[in-house]
Amino acid sequence: MDLTLPPKVTERAFQRLAEINAGADAPQALRVAVEGGGCSGFQYEIKLDAPAEDDIVLEGAGQKVLVDPVSLPFLENAVIDFTEELIGARFTIENPNATSSCGCGTSFSM
Repeated sequence: MDLTLPPKVTERAFQRLAEINAGADAPQALRVAVEGGGCSGFQYEIKLDAPAEDDIVLEGAGQKVLVDPVSLPFLENAVIDFTEELIGARFTIENPNATSSCGCGTSFSM
């Protein structure tokens, strides 16, 4: 049986998600997906969403991060984080599987 290791989610990412959900009527999970497209072949999609039946659910600080089974191999051993920089605050993905990425940081190739 081939076992794909899920990405890791930093404490900072879970805390930011908790802050986002603190004012919400119905807390949502953070979905991290990989889609074809972008300037390097693949791109990340990060959005608030409800869990689907076949999602891999990563939990921490009372929050959930979702990864669908199709995206999972692309995100093996990746680190999902939250950073605050001069260009803005955002969720980021440090992906050891990406052979190259574009300047915007949302697109990569393998």
